[in-house]
Amino acid sequence: MSQDNHNEPESGGAGRPGSGSEPSPPPQAPWAQQPQWGQQPQWGQQQQWGQQPQWGQQPDPSQAPYGQPGWNSSPYGAPGYAQGPYPPGQYTAPPKPGVIPLRPLGLGEIMDGAFQACRRNPAATFGIAVLIQAVISVLTVIFGQSLLAPISDIGLESELTDEQAISLGTTAITGGTALTIVSAIGILMMQGLLVIPVARAILNLKTGFGQTWRLAKGSALRLAGLGLLLFAAAAVGIVAFIFFLVLVIEFLGPFGVFLTVVGVLAVVAVFAWLSVKLALAPAALVAEPRGVFAAIARSWNLTRGNWWRTFGILLLTSVIVSIIVSVISTPITMLITLFASFGTQEAAADDLSAVLPVLILTTAVSAFFGAIGYAFQAAVTSLLYIDLRMRREGFDVALMKDQEIAAASGPEFVPGRNMPPAGSGQWPQGPYPGSA
Repeated sequence: MSQDNHNEPESGGAGRPGSGSEPSPPPQAPWAQQPQWGQQPQWGQQQQWGQQPQWGQQPDPSQAPYGQPGWNSSPYGAPGYAQGPYPPGQYTAPPKPGVIPLRPLGLGEIMDGAFQACRRNPAATFGIAVLIQAVISVLTVIFGQSLLAPISDIGLESELTDEQAISLGTTAITGGTALTIVSAIGILMMQGLLVIPVARAILNLKTGFGQTWRLAKGSALRLAGLGLLLFAAAAVGIVAFIFFLVLVIEFLGPFGVFLTVVGVLAVVAVFAWLSVKLALAPAALVAEPRGVFAAIARSWNLTRGNWWRTFGILLLTSVIVSIIVSVISTPITMLITLFASFGTQEAAADDLSAVLPVLILTTAVSAFFGAIGYAFQAAVTSLLYIDLRMRREGFDVALMKDQEIAAASGPEFVPGRNMPPAGSGQWPQGPYPGSA
């Protein structure tokens, strides 16, 4: 009797047979317990990957189906096999407030962005280019007139005296040098000034003709100084090379001719290399802004590791522009030359100044179409400068911040000019991921 009482469970206890409740499950080992969702499993436990979907219910893509290890997730915070760098549904494309998206650009985006920037700001881009080319054209006509007038006075059938030959040679060298300097300064000034409307077009800000000159106030003299410096360096290099070639040919004879050919090819290669390394100096001088030598150093650093890409884009742009301009302007100039009648042929033979109107018209046509081509090339160079800054410095993030404050900064706002100095920590200074 006592043993029966001893084996009988106590009344009122849980799991009692007479209590009407289900029997309690057998105890489980601690490592077999399933953790709650969002908790890290303890040592030896298995991660709870999700619940099985009910009949007719779609499974949750963030959970693995049927309790198996996740195809789109991984334990301990590691990304899954099918999980990209962004969580599902959270990736957004870079904004495109203006002519280009705010991220590193491809070749097609640079070309299209340059065309769109010129089309949206025709007065600031084509107007400045036409003005600069008009000045160069006027100087070209004056230079042509200065050469044609003495020859017309002397006559074609007369022999030139020593004094007349020296005078014509001096005039040609002096006028040609001055015209070359002015042309170089004009092209650099065009490349520097057009970076302002292009940079503002990135944030969908329109720029007028006079506004461009106001925003570039103080940069014109520095651009002229940059042009003079580059021209002087090129002139010194050419003179030194010619002097070296004369000495080589004089002392080496026939073998010196071979060295001359090799030297010319080497000079062309060095000139192309330096031209690409310094191509972004006008844009950096105006956009940031910087001094002459600081702009040269800036262009040198931006093209480091990107020389071939920069060279390819600039060369392709130059070839495309040259072909289009030649196809359009050459037939027009030929028609002017053939059908423009300014006197009889006998009069033209006696007076060379009679061809001056033809020279003016052909120069004007070439200058007009050339200005359009130069404007497009300058816009491509400006976008290439901005693209390299985005690749090396994260300038696209700075442009996103400028987009937020552009409306409140007034109509004279230029993107990138209000950036803190390098190393301040407010803007990203490291290279863009994946950039060379």
